[in-house]
Amino acid sequence: MGDIAFSNGNGITANGNGVNGKNHSLNGYRKSCWYEEEIEENLRWCFALKSILYTGASQYQDIALLDTKPFGKALVIDGKLQSAEIDEFIYHECLVHPALLHHPNPKNIFIMGGGEGSTARELLRHKTVDKVVMCDIDEEVVEFCKSHLLVNKEAFHDPRLEIIINDARAELEASKESYDVIVGDLADPIEGGPCYKLYTKSFYEFTVKPKMKQGGVFVTQAGPAGIFSHTEVFSCIYNTLRQVFKYVVPYSAHIPSYADIWGWVMASDSPINLSAEDLDLRMKQRIKGENRYLDGKTFSSASTLSKTVRNSLHSETHVYTEGAERFIYGHGKHNQA
Repeated sequence: MGDIAFSNGNGITANGNGVNGKNHSLNGYRKSCWYEEEIEENLRWCFALKSILYTGASQYQDIALLDTKPFGKALVIDGKLQSAEIDEFIYHECLVHPALLHHPNPKNIFIMGGGEGSTARELLRHKTVDKVVMCDIDEEVVEFCKSHLLVNKEAFHDPRLEIIINDARAELEASKESYDVIVGDLADPIEGGPCYKLYTKSFYEFTVKPKMKQGGVFVTQAGPAGIFSHTEVFSCIYNTLRQVFKYVVPYSAHIPSYADIWGWVMASDSPINLSAEDLDLRMKQRIKGENRYLDGKTFSSASTLSKTVRNSLHSETHVYTEGAERFIYGHGKHNQA
């Protein structure tokens, strides 16, 4: 997963595993460095690199920062691209703003994960927000992102942001605070990864929900949501949350650097039913600056899933539990040979 390959443009692409295959270039001799990610068996996604800025490993995850030609700087963890400079705003605006806008007055927010700081950045744009707690298990990732992701420098220095290095489950269970909004910006549930237990019914029911104030909203990233990929984890995360919350809204958007449509699921025991006009009004009243991607009509579109995906979610019966997990393709650091 996440190989760096070198191509001479004359038909051979090689990496640490040997020859990857042919690359029939029509542009003559060309020497390039490529990043290659195995999305699933028999399907890989690759793009050209300007440079490799950093590679390393923390206690929990492998980390890389790449300067890519099509997507700018890209953060890669455990061989999976987490965010890219050119389009991360799509992911983070979709993750953050619908949940906060559907809450009448969000003041106190808890982020599970979010070590790169982009989720905190978007949350702190909301004028109502007094405090954001960002709880990430991996201190090395947090410190690395503080140093290298300058777009989030202001957010990391905002006095409303409290950074806690801990397991999100342990922190929520030990905390005496409750929150208006809880945001799941966790790594994807991959086998051997550090986060998959935080997508389970028991975690949502006995850890997340008790820490939500009345009228609180929970939102989580929920993995690939494409026409073929949504059955990996998106559909069962949706169905799992339906077992715990009264109102559950799945939505999705295309993220170019992910090579797929991506999904999020929002859940609450209070109705989630603002119109596009109401969302636009709340954005104007509450959010500093303009969103680049999300407005009321965009969210209405994002939450209108295709017929295939709607039918699949409606018929999904799997509930995510420890012992009955689902994973996206790939392996975490602690499950690699």
